[in-house]
Order: sequence, then C-alpha cells, then structure tokens
Amino acid sequence: MATDATTFPEGDAEAELNPAQNKSLEVDPVSSEIASHKIKQNLERIKNANSKSSKRDATQTLKKTIIISAVIVAVAGAAFAITKKLKEK
Repeated sequence: MATDATTFPEGDAEAELNPAQNKSLEVDPVSSEIASHKIKQNLERIKNANSKSSKRDATQTLKKTIIISAVIVAVAGAAFAITKKLKEK
C-alpha cells in the first residue's frame, strides 16, 4: 500500500461542485503557448493558400476567357465560310 509521504493531495470539493464561484483560472503556460502557436501557424497557412489560389484563379479565368473567345471566333468563321460556299452554288 501507499505510504503517508506519497499520498495523493486532497481535492477542493467546493470549487469542483461550484465552478462559477472559482475566480482564479489556472492555465498551463506551456500548453497555452503551444496552442496559440498552432493557431497562428494555421491562420498563416490559410492566408497563404488563399492568396495563392486567388492569383491562380485570376490566371485560370483569363485563360478560359481567351480560349472561349477563340472557339467562338472559329465557329463564327466556319459559319461564314459555309454560308459563302452555299451561296456560290
């Protein structure tokens, strides 16, 4: 069995049963720093991803616009060529 020197410290039943009355908040400083560091890293990662994707989105939109315009011009040119050939016959 356990000796008296290694007994588990007694808990504060009043503070455990009434947490609203406990005005002293005990925070582990190391855990708090680790958590805040992780939050900062995640926010920076999200910010960088958003800026990269917005640049990529602008480029993709411009490429799409140019390709669609080229297809429309090609279809219109083919339509004019076909109507010209039909009129000649």
